[in-house]
Amino acid sequence: MKFLADLHIHSRYSRATSKDMDLPAIAAWAKIKGIKVVGTGDFTHPDWLFRIKTLLKREDNGLLTLKEPSKEVFPFELDMEREDVYFLLTTEVSLIYSKGNKVRKIHVVLLGESIEDVEKLNSALASKGNLQVDGRPTFGMDTRELIEIVLKYAPSTAIIPAHIWTPWFSLFGANSGFDSIEECCGELSENFIGLETGLSSDPPMNWMLSSLDRFTLVSNSDAHSPPNIGRESNLFDTELGFHNIINAIKTREGFISTVEFFPQEGKYHYDGHRNCGVRLSPKEAMKLKNICPKCGKKLTIGVAHRVEELADRKEGERPENAVDFIHLIPLPEILAKAEGKTKNSKHILTEYFSSIKNFGNEFSILTEVPLKDIRKMLGERVANGIKNMREGNVRVDPGYDGVYGVIDPFKEEETKQQNLF
Repeated sequence: MKFLADLHIHSRYSRATSKDMDLPAIAAWAKIKGIKVVGTGDFTHPDWLFRIKTLLKREDNGLLTLKEPSKEVFPFELDMEREDVYFLLTTEVSLIYSKGNKVRKIHVVLLGESIEDVEKLNSALASKGNLQVDGRPTFGMDTRELIEIVLKYAPSTAIIPAHIWTPWFSLFGANSGFDSIEECCGELSENFIGLETGLSSDPPMNWMLSSLDRFTLVSNSDAHSPPNIGRESNLFDTELGFHNIINAIKTREGFISTVEFFPQEGKYHYDGHRNCGVRLSPKEAMKLKNICPKCGKKLTIGVAHRVEELADRKEGERPENAVDFIHLIPLPEILAKAEGKTKNSKHILTEYFSSIKNFGNEFSILTEVPLKDIRKMLGERVANGIKNMREGNVRVDPGYDGVYGVIDPFKEEETKQQNLF
């Protein structure tokens, strides 16, 4: 069966995360978004793991479901059946350590097979740091040591380096990462089942490094609030189950595509200085020797720049056996741009939930629902915006230094209007 999975989110126990990130709400929003399998997030946190054990039950396929699905009330009542959404045990850990005379800051996603496994892993990790402080715990140990602990105490746990290009906390991050996977963890890198692209990169950018060809690329939301669940995800065609999902990632059999942000929308795509309002392409930054032209300090180097530094392929080259991908814009953003309102305004939210009630889920609306049906319910402008997005015909203002970029699906229409004056 075909289904979407978002395998990297956070609970309300992570810093800078919405208090609404509780299991019933996560399940409800996953259904709204079209996500069939969602990560629990934060299984290393004792209080969150207790809640997981209290509210979820294990199914025969190794995934978890809500014991008693609640009816979440939006502008309409969302009926939740127990098997509408499955959970997979996940967490993200932060590693901060010194290697090669440089401070390294790496984030890693772990996918656990069972409660028993994650409890064993948590017991081992508790000796390395305080699990109670944050849903995403921080450890002062090398990536190699984390891999060795996982292999010793919970070997069925899958390991994926998180958002591998983010400047501050990632495998290839410009400020604290490495220039190669081998430099990070040597032969133990073979234990990675995949690499997470993150919001500021997409598969074509990663394809520019031939050394990554052996790793499957995955995409996840890293959601800190319920509406962001599924903003990036993975489309599978296999039977539901922990081992089926892990095997599909490892072998790419039954892994159809990743669902991506337009990478320019990611908040670390281009170089720049947020405080100075300076945004630069990699080539522009290189001409300035990566120095801000306003304040004279070093620029925050973005993902596009970092990819160019390490690339050994030209843009546009695709390796064999690469998993497909699609770019999407979240529906509330399209509705808001179509009507000149903010995506969190009451009008837009009402329109959004009405469209979900009518068409089923957001992914279907963005990818499958006929434009004539969208036009009938939401109007010509929204239908045109979705059409432009599906065709990749969008205006791009890249994000930089923590500022999200803007992807506008009304490029052609605005150009025509401007030409009238």
